[in-house]
Amino acid sequence: MHRLNLTIDEPLYEQARLHSFVSKKSISQMVREGLKLYLTEKTNDSVKAQLVLEAKDEKEILEILAEDNYITDDEFAKKLRQ
Repeated sequence: MHRLNLTIDEPLYEQARLHSFVSKKSISQMVREGLKLYLTEKTNDSVKAQLVLEAKDEKEILEILAEDNYITDDEFAKKLRQ
């Protein structure tokens, strides 16, 4: 596990602290759960991040990061079938 240091404003901290008390979960656990939910949302950024993880070399990674008009392999295959 990695340690992460983050800064949040006072009202958000107080809300998290109260929720932590009521739910009997640590703030760290709530942050982990929230981050996991955020990262599993299907957004353009999450698709792009997955493409970077699957890229085979630095050139491909740079092309993915530079281009906003990209599609996944599944989307490409669907277009070919049409």
